[in-house]
Amino acid sequence: MIEETINKLEERVRAMPGVAEAKREELATLVTKLKAEVDALSKTSVGSAERIARFADLSAIEASCKADDASARAKDLSIEGLSASVDGFEASHPRLVSIVNQICNTLANLGI
Repeated sequence: MIEETINKLEERVRAMPGVAEAKREELATLVTKLKAEVDALSKTSVGSAERIARFADLSAIEASCKADDASARAKDLSIEGLSASVDGFEASHPRLVSIVNQICNTLANLGI
C-alpha cells in the first residue's frame, strides 16, 4: 500500500503541468528521500507511514489541479494534513520531518 502510494506520488510529481522542469526534479528528489524515510517508518509504525504517504500523494494531486477558490482551499488542507501527519516525529524521525517540510515549502513557493 505505502509503496504503491509513493509510486503514484512520483508519477504525479513528474507530470505536474505548469511547473518548471527544475522544480519537478527538486520535488522528485524530495519524494525519493521521503520514500526512504517512510519505508523506515513503516517498519515501526505502518499506520503513520501510510498516513504520511497518502497526504503527500493528495498534496501532489491538488498541486496539479487548475487553480480556483475551491481547489486553493483543498491544496491548503492537503498541505496542512501532510504537515500534521508528521507531528510528534521531530524527535524520533527528524529527517522525515525535514523532508516533509521541504516538500511543503517547495509547493508553497510554487504558489500551491
